[in-house]
Amino acid sequence: MPIIRESDLVESIADALQFISYFHPMDYIRALGAAYEKEESPAAKDAIAQILTNSRMCAEGHRPICQDTGIVTIFVKWGQACLLESDRSLQQVVDEGVRRAYLHPENRLRASIVDDPAFARRNTKDNTPSVLHVEMVPGDKVDIIVAAKGGGSENKAKFAMLNPSESIIDWVLETVPKMGAGWCPPGMLGIGIGGTAEQAMLLAKKSLMDPIDMAELKARGPADPVEELRVKLHDEVNALGIGAQGLGGLTTVLDVKIETWPTHAASKPIAMIPNCAATRHAHFTLTGNGPAYLESPKLADWPNVAWQPSKESKRVDLDTLTKEEIAAWQPGDRLLLNGRMLTGRDAAHQRIRSLLAAGEPLPVSFAGRVIYYVGPVDPVAGEVVGPAGPTTATRMDGFTEMMLADTGLIAMVGKAERGPVAIEAIRRHGAAYLMAVGGAAYLVARAIKDAKVLAFEDLGMEAIYEFEVQDMPVTVAVDARGESVHHLAPLVWRDKIAKMRATEPA
Repeated sequence: MPIIRESDLVESIADALQFISYFHPMDYIRALGAAYEKEESPAAKDAIAQILTNSRMCAEGHRPICQDTGIVTIFVKWGQACLLESDRSLQQVVDEGVRRAYLHPENRLRASIVDDPAFARRNTKDNTPSVLHVEMVPGDKVDIIVAAKGGGSENKAKFAMLNPSESIIDWVLETVPKMGAGWCPPGMLGIGIGGTAEQAMLLAKKSLMDPIDMAELKARGPADPVEELRVKLHDEVNALGIGAQGLGGLTTVLDVKIETWPTHAASKPIAMIPNCAATRHAHFTLTGNGPAYLESPKLADWPNVAWQPSKESKRVDLDTLTKEEIAAWQPGDRLLLNGRMLTGRDAAHQRIRSLLAAGEPLPVSFAGRVIYYVGPVDPVAGEVVGPAGPTTATRMDGFTEMMLADTGLIAMVGKAERGPVAIEAIRRHGAAYLMAVGGAAYLVARAIKDAKVLAFEDLGMEAIYEFEVQDMPVTVAVDARGESVHHLAPLVWRDKIAKMRATEPA
């Protein structure tokens, strides 16, 4: 009977979580490199270049690919002949591995998990507990998949109880555009069909652990109806023209994964969960012979892509920025930000609202300033700040009118699109929304030359910082007239792709 020692399991999980924080799966890198080569949209190609460059930088520096280092999900297939040598539960042992990974002094990962989720939402400080799924199987080994899923993509998970006669393809093609770009495409779609509501969601999540193999599948041809459905959905989702980061282009998804389970005759449960540009998962096996360590990929296997600002990029001085200058910006313009900006996200905005409602002064002046929606990773080894990519901007939509009308804020920086309420507020106040690339957190952090906390220090990564930036790359996503690149660009590319497909040989 193999004995799985507690220390071996803890060490293996901690090592795997550190590994996936800075190493992309190579199947993703190969697929993204191929997408970069064929991409025809300049904005999307630039975004993919940032993601690939960021990925290599993280692999070299062993720093997180994304500032959102995720909620940890562990899939365990426990061989029934194996015994866990521990006085603690499997959940407790697994969480000790998570704790050690996230508190690692040389690569501290961001703690994003909050307890009492309905009310106090207190940060647990070590990213525990994890979400643990255990399956008992025949055998004398323990197979473990470790994943870390960011909130931006996890929040876009969708579920429906379709009637048995309803079309899966129609539901997916109707649903994907509603997800926007907050899930940081290009990535994968995991789809679960059948079972019960919770089983369909679990199937969708598990499917994302499979390697990207769409190119190979197309080369050999589908072998069954599920594979036919995968190919059809891959092509039709890409034909929507959403593109990298929602900027319009040829590649929205690199692969579509599907898992199925028998279901009730009256039901057709379907779940869809996207995996973002910071896709993070790894697999290892324990046999009782010590901890498992993952083999580092070779840097030579990364595509030869080194992002540089485009010649069309305009330098902007944040310290002298005016609404008159903002009024000249157009959707899709690429900017390089220089000077001082403030930061703030969900919790900070809630506090600002409470202070304004109580008639109390704000601890920071936002007049004429730009705010960056970010929750950075703690710095290590002399860094000014850890990886500091943007968070999903739509979560701040409900605060936008307040910030523009009551604080004097003139522009915002975040990830993905804005909703109608925020766009109308931006138009009304002649402000602007700028988009930074999700999945390029370490690259963005290199543009931050100084960082200091100005207010709400108790909120940790959600405190208000002041960053001094040098040539921080962003794209004008919503201009002062309320025109959104996330609305305009996919429409253009949807039409282009349709015309390209019409001229392809049958």
